[in-house]
Amino acid sequence: MPARLTFARFRLSAFATAAVLSAAVLPAQQPPPPAGSLVYGNGSIFALHDGVVFRLDAVSLRVLASVDLRNVQATAGVAAAAPAATETKTVGEVAEPLAEPSAPKRRAVEGAVDNALKWLAEHQDGDGKWDADQFMKHDTVGPACDGAGNPTKDIGVTALATLAFLGHGSTLRVGPHAEQVKGAVAWLRDQQQDNGLIGMPVAHDFIYSHCIATFALSEAYGLSGEKLLGPVVQNAINYLESHRNPYSVWRYQPRDNDNDTSVTTWALMAYESAKSFDLKVNEQALGLVGVWYDQVSDPTGRHGYTKAGERSSRHPGDHAVVFPPEQGEAMTAAGLYGRFLLGQTPKSKPIMKSAAALLAARPPRWRDDAIDPYYWWFGTAAMFQMGGREWRIWESGLKDVVDAQRREGNCAGSWDPVGVWDMDGGRVYATAMHTLTLEVDLRAARIVR
Repeated sequence: MPARLTFARFRLSAFATAAVLSAAVLPAQQPPPPAGSLVYGNGSIFALHDGVVFRLDAVSLRVLASVDLRNVQATAGVAAAAPAATETKTVGEVAEPLAEPSAPKRRAVEGAVDNALKWLAEHQDGDGKWDADQFMKHDTVGPACDGAGNPTKDIGVTALATLAFLGHGSTLRVGPHAEQVKGAVAWLRDQQQDNGLIGMPVAHDFIYSHCIATFALSEAYGLSGEKLLGPVVQNAINYLESHRNPYSVWRYQPRDNDNDTSVTTWALMAYESAKSFDLKVNEQALGLVGVWYDQVSDPTGRHGYTKAGERSSRHPGDHAVVFPPEQGEAMTAAGLYGRFLLGQTPKSKPIMKSAAALLAARPPRWRDDAIDPYYWWFGTAAMFQMGGREWRIWESGLKDVVDAQRREGNCAGSWDPVGVWDMDGGRVYATAMHTLTLEVDLRAARIVR
């Protein structure tokens, strides 16, 4: 089976996957597939559970859409199906069981995500954006939140917050936070220039915001089935292609022959999302991302920032003293997750096992010099794909993230911006990133429930 990720103990069947969701309605005369069926096709996993056919993304396992065969009604962004606890996750053709989460732990994670989304919803501006440096204007009673970010990061933090709502099942059409998604998508769409760039190149690293916004808009487009967004996303992808270096990948400035793993992985996510929703991407660019990962990987499995073995970057000054790069493996996490997105497996690429071992040696720990929402999100996404012992080690550290969430006053539900890059995006960035991390943990819990 060519799936990057699948479930064991499901009986395969030959029911037609294209017919199930091509129009989001199954013809009434078509017999339903047998219970407990699983099929891979067109980059998606189709699973039947309790009379509902779920279409899941083959990499993240998020639910893209569903069809209730009992009343032939379609929904999108619904809660994930709940396979039996005996099921295992297969990665690279080697079955690795996921850890069985305790009920109290699962409830704690669910509560943390719900509270975070509530905080984000309460701090969204009327025009749909999240204001990186002025979000606290919404705290009209009691002491206002602190943790302002850089005002040039509004597009990036708005896109991250949008992804957090999408990752919890809300879309432009359904879900408890559909209105927040609508507002954010409309604002991001309105920031697009004629050349496809979302926002203006006012910061040296403006391409980060564009990549994340392109990814968020693509997810909103595909998960919501909003056809009018298609040209917006395609235009944003086209800008990324014009920005990419000839015969290589991406960094801050367009086509200046400078490349790095961080920007490249965010661009890859945008490309893979657009591709999964049938938009046009340059397949050669995807191949060059794989070449780049090979170029920057050393024999230990470490994926470098701009060259093999190079640690993550830091701002000038004492930033590297406050947050020593050796306390984490952010670039290794990004590269490992990127390899999974490209369809690589630990069996075909043994370097991925070495990379996972490096991450397992540095799991999330809420310690002043090691807090890194960027690293923890990519690490959680990558280690979830690995499964097995590596995932169990990593996932145990996520309790620190839950415990660090604020629980009082106007900051309740958010996270203090005390991590490596939190001074840039502020409290909105920190909260969105930690929420995205915990949402991956929730998807893992659904596999074994």
